[in-house]
Amino acid sequence: MKTITVQGESAARTNIPVVRDRRASGGRLLALSTTERPPGTTGWYATYRVRAPEAGVYALTAVATAPVETPHTEAVASYLRLAVNGAPFTDLDHAQPHWYDSPPAWGDLSVLDLGVVELRGGPNTLTLRVNEKTVLDTTTAYVLTLDHLTLRLRPGHPALRAATVARHRAGEPARLCLALNGRARHPHPVRYTVTDHVGHRVAAGRTTIPRGATSTTVALPEDLPPGHYRVDADGVTGAFTRLPVRPAPTGAASRFGVNVWASSLVPPSRLAEFAAAVRDMGAGWVRDGQSWPAVEPTPGRYDTAHHDRATRTLRAHGLAVLDVLSPAPEWAMTAASLPLPADLRHAYRYARRLAAAGPEALQLSNEPDVDTTRSTGDAHAAFVKAAALGVKDAADSPPLVVLPGIAQRGPFQDLMLANDVVRYADVWAFHGYPDPTRPGEPEFPGAADEQHALARRHGADVPLWMTECGAFQTARPGQDLTPAEQAVQARYVVRSMVEGLAAGNARQFWFAGPPLHDDGVWFGLLDRQWAPLPAYSALAALTSLLGAAHFVGPAPRLPAGARGFVFDTGRGELVTVVWAPRPVRVRLRGTAYDIMGRRLPGTGPLTASPDPLYVVSRGASPHAPASDGPAPRALSAAEHIVLAQRFSARNAAPGKADGDAPPPHGYRLGRRTRMRVEVYNFSSVARTVTVTAGAPGGGWSVRAQAGTRVRVTAGGRAGVDFVVTAGRSVPRRVDRRLSFGAVLEDGVDWGEQVPGSVALVHLK
Repeated sequence: MKTITVQGESAARTNIPVVRDRRASGGRLLALSTTERPPGTTGWYATYRVRAPEAGVYALTAVATAPVETPHTEAVASYLRLAVNGAPFTDLDHAQPHWYDSPPAWGDLSVLDLGVVELRGGPNTLTLRVNEKTVLDTTTAYVLTLDHLTLRLRPGHPALRAATVARHRAGEPARLCLALNGRARHPHPVRYTVTDHVGHRVAAGRTTIPRGATSTTVALPEDLPPGHYRVDADGVTGAFTRLPVRPAPTGAASRFGVNVWASSLVPPSRLAEFAAAVRDMGAGWVRDGQSWPAVEPTPGRYDTAHHDRATRTLRAHGLAVLDVLSPAPEWAMTAASLPLPADLRHAYRYARRLAAAGPEALQLSNEPDVDTTRSTGDAHAAFVKAAALGVKDAADSPPLVVLPGIAQRGPFQDLMLANDVVRYADVWAFHGYPDPTRPGEPEFPGAADEQHALARRHGADVPLWMTECGAFQTARPGQDLTPAEQAVQARYVVRSMVEGLAAGNARQFWFAGPPLHDDGVWFGLLDRQWAPLPAYSALAALTSLLGAAHFVGPAPRLPAGARGFVFDTGRGELVTVVWAPRPVRVRLRGTAYDIMGRRLPGTGPLTASPDPLYVVSRGASPHAPASDGPAPRALSAAEHIVLAQRFSARNAAPGKADGDAPPPHGYRLGRRTRMRVEVYNFSSVARTVTVTAGAPGGGWSVRAQAGTRVRVTAGGRAGVDFVVTAGRSVPRRVDRRLSFGAVLEDGVDWGEQVPGSVALVHLK
C-alpha cells in the first residue's frame, strides 16, 4: 500500500506556531492555542505540499488532538476545515462517536480519521484551517495540535461513500443521493434498495454515476407513508425519515425536548441543520449548557459570545432553550465549597448574566446529588436561592427558574427541600432512567411517581419536568446500534414520553438528541453519519399525533397486559396510545397509526404489541387541560436574604459515592466547633437582620459568640459566628439537624421571616 507521511511542522505556509517535543515523530509539531482572532481571509491555517505517487483516493489520518473528549484524554481542539488543491473548504464535522473511538497516539493526541481525499499524480496541496473556537477549561480558544498527517492509497476506489435522502414531509418529493468518494473514472453503476422500519422493501433499482461526476440522484416513490427508511447501496447503508404531514407544536408550548450540549456534541458547522432536525422532529425544547469557568475566567469578566451564538441559532429555528448552570470556576471555590462558589454573590451575578441573554428557562445545576464532591444539600440550596434571585432580577419577564436536575431521590434532595428552595423556583426538575441491569425491554422508572409524591408532600405548586430520560443502549467502537437495539430505542422513546406525561410531568426531555457514545453506552437519536435512527422517526410521529399532548387518563376496557393512555391534542381530537408486551387484540374506535405514524388500513380490532399504536378519534376532553402551574411570582424582601452555613474544610461532610453513600451525610464536627452563618442581601437597599439558632436537641447546643443582629449593605454579605457543642450524650456518626432562621428588623416589611437554613451535623 502506497503511504505518504507529512510532518505537521513542515507546512509550506502557515501562521500557526511550531514547538519542539521529543515525543513528536519529527521532534516538532504544530501547536496552536490562542484567543486571538485569526486573520479574516485565511483563518489559522497550514498548507502542505504533497507529492502523490499516483492519482487516486487516499485515506487521510492525523496524529492530533480530537475536537471532543476521548476515553484517554479530556483535551480538545477546534474542528478542522480541509481544502485540496485549492478547492472550496469542507468541514471535518464528524459526529462525536467518530472522534470518541480514536485510538491514543501520545500525550493528549489521538490517531484521527479525517476521511478520504482525492489526489492527482504528482504535486498536490492540502490546507487545514481553524476558524472556530473550542471550549477549554477556563476559556474559549482556537486550538490545533498536529504531529503528522498520513495518506494511504485506497486501491479500487473511487467507491460509493454515502446514500442519503434529505429530510422531508410526506407528500413532498424524496430524492436519493448516491455519492462517491472521488470522481468516477468510468460510468459507475449502483444498485440500491429501500426498506421500511420492519424490513419491507418499498423501492429498488439501479442507476449510473456518470464519468467525471461524484454523485447522482434518484427519485423515490411519491406515495411512501411517513416513517423510517433504510437505504442499502453497494455495501453502503443510509437512513432517512419521511416526516408526518402535520408538524408538531413548536417552541415553549411544546411538551417535548431533547438534551443537546451543543459545545461538546454538535460541530458549529452543523448546528443550524441539527436545530432544524430537532424542530422538525417536534421537540420544541432543547436543554443546553455552557462552561462557567470558560465564560467567567476572572471575576466579573464575562465572555458568553460563543454560547450566545449557539443559543441564537437554536432559537432562530423556533426552539425554546433550557440552559443549565455548570460548576463554578476554580477562582470562586475553596476546598470547603467545591463545586460551588464560596461567595454566593458570584452565583447571583453569573445567573443574572445568563438570564439577560434570554433563554426561556435556566436550570440551576445538573445532578448535584451524584457528583463526586462533598457538596451538601443545604449548601446547594443556598446556591440555588442566590442564583434564582439573579435570574429573577435580570428582567421584568425573566426566564423560568428550574430546580437542579436530581438524579435520584435521597438525603441530598431531602435536605435541599428542607431549606425551602421550592419557593424560589418556577419548575421542579428531576431525571429518570430505566435500570440498566434489567434484561429485556426498558421499563419506565418510578422516579416520576416518587417526585410527584414528594412535591405534594412539600406543597409545591409548580410544574414538574423530567429534564433527562433515556435508555442505555450498548455502543460498540465504529458501529451503530444493531437493528434490534434500534427497535428497542424507538419503542422506549415513545413509551417514556407517554408515561412521563401520564405521570403528570409537564415536559419530558430525552437524553440525548445528537449522536452520543459515552463509556460504552449509546444515547443519541441520530447515528454516526448524522442520519436519523428509528427513534427519531418514532418521536416525530408521537409529537405530530399528540399535538398539545394534554393527558386525559388511562384508556378504559383494555385486555389484560395492554397499557393505554388517552391524550387531548387541542385540535378537537383524542388520541389513545396503546401497547402490550405480547400481541393482544384491542377494540378501539378511530383511525389507527403505527409507531412511525403510518396510517393502518381497516376498521376492525387492532393488535397491540411492544410497538405502540395510536388511535385517533374526534372529540375533546370534558375536563380543562392541566396548566403548567401558576404564573411565576415576585420574591419578597425577606426572600432576598439568603442564609448559608459555613464550616471549615476539616468539618466537610463525607464524599458522595455516586449518590449512594451511606449515612452519616452531615458536616463532621468535634465536641466544640466554631462555624459561621453568612447573611447575603440580594436586595437593592441595606437591611438589618437578626439571626437565630434553632434548638437541635439530642445533646447538641448552639451559642452565638457575639451579637446576632447585623446590618447588611445592598448586594453585600455579613456573618454571625456561633459555637456548636456536642454534649457527652451525643452518639458518634449520627446525623442531627442544625437550623438557623432570621427576621427583618427594618423597613415596611419589618418582622418578615427569612427562609431558614437547615444542615445535617454529626459528631465525628
